[in-house]
Amino acid sequence: MAGGKQTPRQAMIGMMYLVLTCLLAMNVSKDILKSFVVVNESLVRTNDNFTHNTERIMEGFKKAIEGSPGAKPYYDRALEVRAITSEIDKYIIKLKAKATFANEGPPLEATADTMQLKYCAALDNYDKATHLMIGGEPSSPVTGEFSAVELRGKIKAAHDKYKKIFDDLQKTDQKLLKEDYEAVIAKIASIFPEDPKEKEDDVPVTWETLNFYHLPFAAVITNLSKIQADVKNVEAELIAQLSGALGKTSFKFDKLSAKVIAPSSYIQAGTPYTADIFLAASSNAFSSDNLQILIGATYDSVSKKIVSEGTALAKEKVVGGIGKYEQGTSGAGEQTYKGVIKLKNPKGEFEHYPFEASYMVAPPAAAVSADKMNVFYIGVPNPITVSAAGVAPTELVVSASGGGAKLVPKGAGKFEMMCTSPGECKISVSAKTKDGVKPQGPPIPFRVKKIPDPITSVGGKTGTTEIKKIELAGIGGMKAELQGFDFAANFIVVSYELTAIIKGSPYVATGSGPGFSPEMKAKLGQVSTGGKIFIDNVKAKGPDGTIRSIPGVTLKVKN
Repeated sequence: MAGGKQTPRQAMIGMMYLVLTCLLAMNVSKDILKSFVVVNESLVRTNDNFTHNTERIMEGFKKAIEGSPGAKPYYDRALEVRAITSEIDKYIIKLKAKATFANEGPPLEATADTMQLKYCAALDNYDKATHLMIGGEPSSPVTGEFSAVELRGKIKAAHDKYKKIFDDLQKTDQKLLKEDYEAVIAKIASIFPEDPKEKEDDVPVTWETLNFYHLPFAAVITNLSKIQADVKNVEAELIAQLSGALGKTSFKFDKLSAKVIAPSSYIQAGTPYTADIFLAASSNAFSSDNLQILIGATYDSVSKKIVSEGTALAKEKVVGGIGKYEQGTSGAGEQTYKGVIKLKNPKGEFEHYPFEASYMVAPPAAAVSADKMNVFYIGVPNPITVSAAGVAPTELVVSASGGGAKLVPKGAGKFEMMCTSPGECKISVSAKTKDGVKPQGPPIPFRVKKIPDPITSVGGKTGTTEIKKIELAGIGGMKAELQGFDFAANFIVVSYELTAIIKGSPYVATGSGPGFSPEMKAKLGQVSTGGKIFIDNVKAKGPDGTIRSIPGVTLKVKN
């Protein structure tokens, strides 16, 4: 082995080698090494069992194709799995032979690939297999033929090939059930040769050194047998999943009934009626060769025969057992249609399943309702609800014009209308169809108005009224209130003029904003009983941005 500084693991192995030498003198080490022989023989038998069981499954799989052609895609992929397994298995057999020849010497070259471990003489040799598979320095293992690095690469390649088979399968109609696919991928991942998350003397331990560096020859062969067993175990699981896939993904019927599903049974004139007509638990196995949908056919349940054939849906309209029925609409009112589904059973006999359905045809009509008032007000959100007969809210196209209108969506069929100028606003409603966007009646008009003027309120009092002298101390300002208005429209007082007679002299002051200044509050407290307070020239700003002059308040002070 290489010289130089030894890692703790190398020093420990060296010490164990000395102990092994002592044990050899006591005839103990041979018994210990025999445990590897026993484990290896068990693994060899396991590998043989895996091989025989897989061969039996493949034989049954091949016979199943004769009675069930749908099994062939899975069988072909099982053959691919077997080829991948065979390739890695043959390589490991050659690697075992190479290691045995290197360990036991030239006389065994011709029989090394069939040599059983129990007949090998140098079971405790640490160097020969290590030199072959790792080389002299574990931190830079050899990469040639029959090296541990090459083995790791072949296992990775097998892992990737297995995974690609099933990834590609999932892109076809023969894909596995979700839980089966996930189980397969997890099983394939179990053979991926990952490095252990540990270090020796700050040097990461690799998969190669963990499994093959400075181990007795018996352990090396046993590890190779284990890798074979792991790969064959994965192969057995993959083939088992493939062989059972057809039965899991095939439909088996014990009761059949005709079903008709239409996106809507209320259709506007000019819009085609569409419906899906199918057998419950239908499958992709149904084709024009074994299934027909006859529109207008009648069936006699007593004689169990079709009285009139009607018209069969075109072959391209029947996909996977589901018929796509389309009928033009013109006249309004209820429309009814019926027919029969003919299905050829496994015996080659036809079974019949009658169906009948109806739908309503109505002229285009849209409804737009203002949720609070029958007019739109400037400067505030005006909630509206939009609907159209036979049209889902998500398929509506709504627009507005006039009054500086802007629509803000608020959910299915719900909007808020924002307007900026008085006059008339019109709302247009259309519906998305497969033939384009179609109007749902004429535009619907609404009036657009200014929000009415508010009135001034001081301490909850409006107009000309009385106020107790004690109440004056608690008044800090005034409000601009809208009375009897359903919208949350806030007006803010921006200026006013306050007049009062205080001790025989007039007091006049102007205010900015809704509040009284400290001086105003002090003066109001000096107004004598019987005196009057006038709040005039009040101006307020509304949510539409306009400044309005609003009525003031006259307060007469009393005890």
